[in-house]
Amino acid sequence: MAATPRPTRPEFPDGYGLPETTDGLLDWSRVEQRLREAQHYWIASVRTDGRPHSVPRWGVWLDGAFWYDGAPTTRHTRNVEANPHVTLTLESGTQVVIVEGESHATRADPEGLGARLAQAFGKYADGGYSPAPDAWSGADGGGLRVITPRLVLAWFDFPTDCTRFTF
Repeated sequence: MAATPRPTRPEFPDGYGLPETTDGLLDWSRVEQRLREAQHYWIASVRTDGRPHSVPRWGVWLDGAFWYDGAPTTRHTRNVEANPHVTLTLESGTQVVIVEGESHATRADPEGLGARLAQAFGKYADGGYSPAPDAWSGADGGGLRVITPRLVLAWFDFPTDCTRFTF
């Protein structure tokens, strides 16, 4: 289980109306709830020539990290193999969660993490995706990747509750 991050006020240019106190900062549990319940996520990576690349992904927030899978031959995976720094965002521009972190290939044992991931990925069963607990236990990990957060920015009532979480 990941440690609870430290909340502070983010830095915005003058004129954005951010409160000068820490009153009204978001509680991490509310942000994690949004990350767990989301159906669609966007991941931004960087190509080797420096151009940005964004891709919509299905995935799950579990144990303080974002887990997703896909073919190792995709543009996104080739990007993060060369440069693991990514940004993960949700779809909303008003209920904002921005995760900055690193994406790394991993595996999951079927009896432990694999079973928990399969259960969490159940939110996509109606869309035709329901991986088995052993989907990520092979030599290539079934394309499983994990984004470990370093910094999260979130707000649900801009600018009152703008919060930066540092891990």
